[in-house]
Amino acid sequence: MRQASQTEARRKDTHEKIQLGGLIAKAGLRYEKRALLLGLLIDGASRIRGNETERARLLALGEKAFVDDPE
Repeated sequence: MRQASQTEARRKDTHEKIQLGGLIAKAGLRYEKRALLLGLLIDGASRIRGNETERARLLALGEKAFVDDPE
């Protein structure tokens, strides 16, 4: 039983990582260096902390991208 729950947890983790990788590709950043991608994410995280205006702006931008290209 324990092994089944560990397998399911690994499966969910793998699925989440694949989805996150898909977001990188969708953003047109597939061929950028990993350090640059991490830097972008760190910068973005710091920009939205405590800044609801920036959070809302970026959320709207992302939602529009999904509507424009639902893949």
